[in-house]
Amino acid sequence: MTAVDSSLLSACPPVAGRITGVTTERLVLRPIDEGSVELLEPTFAKEEVWRFPFGRAFTRLETEAFVTSQVEHWETLGFGLWTVSERGSPFVVGYLGLSVPTFLPEVLPAVEVGWRLDPEVWGRGYATEGARAALRAAFDGLFLEQVISLPQTENSPSVRVAERIGMRCERTVIAPATANRGPVEVAVMAMSRQHWISRDGAEP
Repeated sequence: MTAVDSSLLSACPPVAGRITGVTTERLVLRPIDEGSVELLEPTFAKEEVWRFPFGRAFTRLETEAFVTSQVEHWETLGFGLWTVSERGSPFVVGYLGLSVPTFLPEVLPAVEVGWRLDPEVWGRGYATEGARAALRAAFDGLFLEQVISLPQTENSPSVRVAERIGMRCERTVIAPATANRGPVEVAVMAMSRQHWISRDGAEP
């Protein structure tokens, strides 16, 4: 086991299963793998996609590093982020799914649901649809006790998505600066397993 594997394991709460891909009413969600660089690069090269928190597009090298980290995430933990395609289309329009938010140590151990989609498909409800599928995988597949989301407070569309899937804001915190960005304020949105069960999986 590598040092990175060990740090991921220690940052993740207990899980009792593994997940794979999912198909929803309109989306095909597949685990990110080594071949995902070419699929994600066109979306990641758009400034709007990474406006929060970087204010710029990703380079090819950054896309490669992102994919490498996600392949390791899947191999180590048995879950991770999915590529997103519209049903019947070969094109990938972003990612969504579950990840360990190692960039914010104060909330660990934790699993976050997140999304990042191509501007061409904004406004279609795909983030909400896919995030609900991710919550179902988290609670019914991994048997997690809680899932969080950490949208930047300035990113009101993502905050609204978290609210639509039933998450509640517990507090706001400052995510520490990294080599690629300054400190940013994020909303700690959360949903408990009990809340999920009481909603019976919420909307389909």
